[in-house]
Amino acid sequence: MEGEDEPVTSANYALFEKAMALRKPLFCVYDDYPRELCPIILGHSHAGQEKALTYQFGGKSRSGLAPGGQWRCLWLSKVSDVELRDGPWRTGSSHSQPQGCVEIVDLDMNPSSPYRPKRRVRPAVRLPARPKPRRRKR
Repeated sequence: MEGEDEPVTSANYALFEKAMALRKPLFCVYDDYPRELCPIILGHSHAGQEKALTYQFGGKSRSGLAPGGQWRCLWLSKVSDVELRDGPWRTGSSHSQPQGCVEIVDLDMNPSSPYRPKRRVRPAVRLPARPKPRRRKR
């Protein structure tokens, strides 16, 4: 059957994937705290639960937020009120340690990912802006 190998994903997973393709930040609520973040790695736990390694740059959390932002591991089943936002794509500085958040990596924003993602992030097709017509001087 076609698509047999593709797991059924949640609406949250689809929005996180869309944010990655469009390179747009997300707003969401996690553990009752509003958060602004960019998903960097998307996939599953060994038990099949959807997870994301994200870079949180705004909002709040139980443990606070470092100036400039910090890495966060999210269970997508605990995420609500997800919205795509306009704004710059943000990532933290490189890790000195491997990530342990997402055990089965489906997508990774890093084109040189050491985690062998199942799929590559496909940038959304954006049409180039049309140049304004020039007026001839008379």
